Amino acid sequence: MQTPTSTAETRSIPGRAWADIAVLLILTVLGVIGFHPSFGGYSFLAAGLGGLVVGAGAGIIAARYRLSAVATALVAVVAYFLFGSAFAVPSEALLWVLPSLQSLASLAIGAVHGWADLVTLQTPIGAPAYIAVVPYVATWLVGLVSTTLAARWLTERPRTAWRLALALLGPIAVYLAGILTGTDDPYLAGIRGVTFAVLALVWVGWRRRSEESLVLSAQPELRRRKLVGTAVLVASAVIVGGGAAVGLAPANDDRFVLRDEIEPPFDPLDYPSPLAGFREYTKDLSEEVLFSAEGLQPGDRIRLATMDSFTGKLWNVTGADVAAHGSGSFALVGRELPEQRFITSERTSDVSITIGEYEDVWIPGVGYPTKLEFLGGDARAESDNLRYNNATGTAVLTSGLEQGDTYRLQSDVQRVFSADELAEVAPASLELPPVEFTPDTVAAKAAEFAGTAETPAAQIEAIRTQLVSTGFLSHGLASDAVPSRAGHGADRIEELFTRNQMIGDEEQYASAFALMVRSLGYPARVVMGFAPEVGADAQSIDVVGSDVTAWVEVAFDGVGWVALDPTPEETDIPQDQTPKPKTEPQPQVRQPPRAEKDEQELLTAVEIDDPKEENDLPWRLPGWVVPVALGVGIPLALIFLPMAAVALIRAARTRRRRNTAAADRAVAFAWDELLDRYGELGYDVPSKATRVTTAHGLAAQVPDERVATLPELAARTDEAVFSGRTIDRDQSEQVWTEAMAAVQVASAALGRVRRFVSRYRIARRRRARTTSKRATRGDRR
Repeated sequence: MQTPTSTAETRSIPGRAWADIAVLLILTVLGVIGFHPSFGGYSFLAAGLGGLVVGAGAGIIAARYRLSAVATALVAVVAYFLFGSAFAVPSEALLWVLPSLQSLASLAIGAVHGWADLVTLQTPIGAPAYIAVVPYVATWLVGLVSTTLAARWLTERPRTAWRLALALLGPIAVYLAGILTGTDDPYLAGIRGVTFAVLALVWVGWRRRSEESLVLSAQPELRRRKLVGTAVLVASAVIVGGGAAVGLAPANDDRFVLRDEIEPPFDPLDYPSPLAGFREYTKDLSEEVLFSAEGLQPGDRIRLATMDSFTGKLWNVTGADVAAHGSGSFALVGRELPEQRFITSERTSDVSITIGEYEDVWIPGVGYPTKLEFLGGDARAESDNLRYNNATGTAVLTSGLEQGDTYRLQSDVQRVFSADELAEVAPASLELPPVEFTPDTVAAKAAEFAGTAETPAAQIEAIRTQLVSTGFLSHGLASDAVPSRAGHGADRIEELFTRNQMIGDEEQYASAFALMVRSLGYPARVVMGFAPEVGADAQSIDVVGSDVTAWVEVAFDGVGWVALDPTPEETDIPQDQTPKPKTEPQPQVRQPPRAEKDEQELLTAVEIDDPKEENDLPWRLPGWVVPVALGVGIPLALIFLPMAAVALIRAARTRRRRNTAAADRAVAFAWDELLDRYGELGYDVPSKATRVTTAHGLAAQVPDERVATLPELAARTDEAVFSGRTIDRDQSEQVWTEAMAAVQVASAALGRVRRFVSRYRIARRRRARTTSKRATRGDRR
């Protein structure tokens, strides 16, 4: 008995196909190098080149074994997940090589969501961990498609120019992806572009099938012309392309990249202004331990949020619709944060913070962070949600900080400058969003307080001194001598200046001082944070709600943002003994319309939606369920869903054929089903042959005597089709039963691997044979 053969037998790849594969892969490498500006280094190359090797390897295996499209896709997907952990996410792999549930989930998530993250990340990209999956999946897909086209499609069809150009679409797509997801600063744009164009054009020119149509005597002349044409093409590309790159290339600011067109997914304007909840800390959380800090130095202030936009009701960060790179633009980052250049660093701070009762998205920190690492709590698993604003040195965790979260923060601390040191320094020329609905009293008081001061620094210091020396501090608590209304909108600032005494706390004084500085045309912003008392030998400091504070930062040229405190320390407020006049003229105030006259409208609590309150369920899924489900479910779905789809298609085909109305056609369809099943099992089914001849060929391939009756079954099928006798349903069912039994025997004769692969094949639909009686009788004789 002969050994079974398969349509998936090994075939060698022609030499020209190997050359095609090499050219397409080199072009893809030139394209993937374009991801360098986004990653700020070559860390992505391991993933990019690894994906190219995995995809090309899967394509070569499919070409050698002539696998079907479904089988090729299965091999490629399995290889993608099997080797992707080592190339793309080694930090999540077991022993940096073996797949883990987390690495498999990252490979799946990164292939889908990584592209969106890539154009919203702060460059250089360091997180999330799955971001390296983007170049990996891009080169894997292009390597697979390009190799398959070169090894199978181009070798079996005429190599026309349009077919070759179609094969170039994959490398071109990777090249364009590197440009669109990059930055305004291209990476070796001229060299890569000229090399890519020359190599592609030369390949298309040499691989066009033209020599076969010429006689042998004309082929040497054609080769000579091709060589001359190639030399001219290369020289022209280098000269013209190089000149065009210098003369016609757009300036970096005019380059079109997606990250400049897409708004970051986090919008801080969706959250209440931190300064609006100032009184919540002084009133409700005054004795609560918000967090503990280790490593603080005397005089350190903990920054929470920086606001440079005033709407008439409150101070807030600048929205992305006003300034693309303003205080409200937060980008995804990793542990290493972008360096702040507009700063005069005094020292480096290394602080560890453990969260207590504090619950918010804003991350407390000292100075301008350069490195942030989550050490414990739920935030450690949510580190991919970290976002940072380089302009203000403010970080947020979109999932929110909760009790038990611990992180370590390394920062550069801005040097503190005295008024004398800033006397000759000019304010920086910065474009800040305009303040709106500022009361007229603010500008009038700013001019009054500045007095005869001439330099900008002297004017700013004169205003600050007047606020500190003539104002009084009150948080509006029951223990305070005089009430102090919450809020810092236009009406509250107007009230601060029009009462007999200036009474308020850091919320009002910081807001008023920033508006006064801005009225003089100088850049100023409000910072909210905490100022705990730190001793010289303090190890760990508990920060409570009463430590909350706010101050103003003014930008000076060549110095950076200098912190200034306008809040007075005096709390002994003198009682007003002078009766107020019946009428007291008030200056006109431009302020936005108010929906209500509630004095507490501006006192907005800073809260985070608590999913526990929204979904009051008696139980919650453990945190490990999602990564386990993704890590196990995705590979299983990729393996078994195609198999299930093929099984359903086969079952529908069998049911349709078996239940056909005419019994004689049902017999013919039984034979067609047998041939399709044998083809799906990998046996060589002869084409354009009679049923008896086909039966002998199939019986010779199956090492089992039970299939020796196949010729007899073929003869009975011919008789039912061509005899003209009436065939009842019982006879057709008997043929179907014998045909399916022969299929089972043929399947049992194969190994497990071939049986498994056969479950992904769908044979081409066959039509009932109409072989003539004469041919059939000839075969019988």
